[in-house]
Amino acid sequence: MGRVEGKVALVTGAARGQGRAHAVRLAEEGADIIAVDVCSQLESVPYGLASEGDLAETAKRVEELDRRILTRKADVRDLAALQSAVAEGVAELGHLDIVCANAGILSTGSAWELSEEAWQEVIDVNLTGVWKTVRAAIPQLIEQGHGGSIILTSSIAGLVAFANLAHYTAAKHGVTGLMRTLAVELAPHRIRVNSVHPTTVDTDMVQNGAIYQLFLGTKEASRADAEAGMKALNALPIPWMDPVDVSNAVLFLASDESRYITGTTQVIDAGALAPFKIPHE
Repeated sequence: MGRVEGKVALVTGAARGQGRAHAVRLAEEGADIIAVDVCSQLESVPYGLASEGDLAETAKRVEELDRRILTRKADVRDLAALQSAVAEGVAELGHLDIVCANAGILSTGSAWELSEEAWQEVIDVNLTGVWKTVRAAIPQLIEQGHGGSIILTSSIAGLVAFANLAHYTAAKHGVTGLMRTLAVELAPHRIRVNSVHPTTVDTDMVQNGAIYQLFLGTKEASRADAEAGMKALNALPIPWMDPVDVSNAVLFLASDESRYITGTTQVIDAGALAPFKIPHE
């Protein structure tokens, strides 16, 4: 049997990147999937977001694993759309066991120069969208009465500060706080809540001119330039991780292997936070 055999997982931002990797990895271990993505562009985001074709590709990969998947185009800022996706997913797949609130966006700029739109879109998607995702899913988990696992995607920016990412850092710190509160509130229902905190991951959110400008000082850098330059962020000699490296942590937190783990920050950072860690005396 797979590690999440017979379970159903809701994954937001599932059309590509980490979200697709989570959906496929969970399906590999026996889960059926409710896959949600906005599949349209947001004006303040400086790189192309996923398309409906990308979401269809996620569905294809899950179905090739002989698992069921329901896809819905929905914005995590739209609570009614998320509630509808959950209701339709449960009606088709039978129940809900795992929630991966993964959808997120990124833009850059000094805190005092960010536009109101850029600030608000990042907060609305990366923090409020996470809350709306769990707000849509938690009543179903409680009603079922057999517990569940919620995994929120934060970032190492949810634990330490990064210049020129004030809105992103604030949102991801907020996700960390939301996780801790939910873990306390939902423990009586045997619903576990944890967050994952990746360093740079090889996705479109990282492989774009805005991020190259942030870390390398030029938008004109090539992927090869970025590979060399971004190694400085991590203690291990890698510039970024593969999405599946995060998905493996998500799978562990979704499975019964972590049945007594809740309220934790699962860091997958290639040692990026090592200089920030204070040893216990």
